[in-house]
Amino acid sequence: MILVTGGSGFIGSNLHAALAAEGREVIIADWLGQEGQKWRNLYHHPPFMVIAPEDLETWLASSPPLSAIIHLGAISETTARDADLVWRTNVTLSQMLWNWCAKHQVRFIYASSASTYGNGGSGFDDDYALSALLKLQPLNLYGWSKHAFDLWATRQATEHQNAPPNWAGVKFFNVFGPNEYHKGKMISVVKVKHDEVMAGGPARLFKSDQPGLPDGQQKRDFIYIDDVTAALKFLLSARNLAGIFNLGTGTARSYADLARAVCTANGLPERIEFVEMPTALRGQYQSFTQAPMARLRALGFNHDFLTLEEGVTTYIKNHLRQLDPYR
Repeated sequence: MILVTGGSGFIGSNLHAALAAEGREVIIADWLGQEGQKWRNLYHHPPFMVIAPEDLETWLASSPPLSAIIHLGAISETTARDADLVWRTNVTLSQMLWNWCAKHQVRFIYASSASTYGNGGSGFDDDYALSALLKLQPLNLYGWSKHAFDLWATRQATEHQNAPPNWAGVKFFNVFGPNEYHKGKMISVVKVKHDEVMAGGPARLFKSDQPGLPDGQQKRDFIYIDDVTAALKFLLSARNLAGIFNLGTGTARSYADLARAVCTANGLPERIEFVEMPTALRGQYQSFTQAPMARLRALGFNHDFLTLEEGVTTYIKNHLRQLDPYR
């Protein structure tokens, strides 16, 4: 039995679909919501059980026979402003789950984030030594909360000998793919550009706010959801698991490349327009991310990642252009 928090969300529902296909019994902790279509992420693979997050601690007190907790639930908006709510959700809840797994000797995998790296000035090395982590400077509240838990977890493991028997923090880079449709303004750029070009307009990209960096040449490590699912499934069985690991393709690609890939996948000529970056994002926008993947590879993860073009084409043809875009 595996518990997936945030299991009706984007990454969680894709992971659940993969585990359900293998016959694994999955418990989901999440809110399905009264608005939107988030429940549709689970339509094709109803879970064994859904638990409201506020009931999670009580349910865990019954000592359910879990083999692993995969903690993906979080407030993930990079523009979040309620620091108390973000702390309770992204740090306090994570601490409770960590301590439960340590006590009951259960594998624990949690979502960190590439946003912990800030502007990349200290690099993107997933070294989880405290000396390395303390150099990082996240640009926003969300990134800071994820960084705070990374620091806490590392101290628990290295200074207090209080850790689950196998544990991993996963620094997701820019993930895209099916079942992200409920995410509002946090939806992937691939989906947004697809909608723009299919409506007959250009793919609109932010102008660069970095001196010397051409418009459209901001670069991110874009990774398709199936590659993320493959990595999480690997971590569920990896031996001697301990540490924080990057999860990207290892290759940074430009937003202009992405826009071109979206146009090509839809059989449309390239049409890109540059617009001013919103004031709220200036100074908080990562113009470059790239995931060194040596540490995860060293564990034995030899999966071949899709290229940006392959991932975009798969997403658009198999989901966005289908009557039912859900997995």
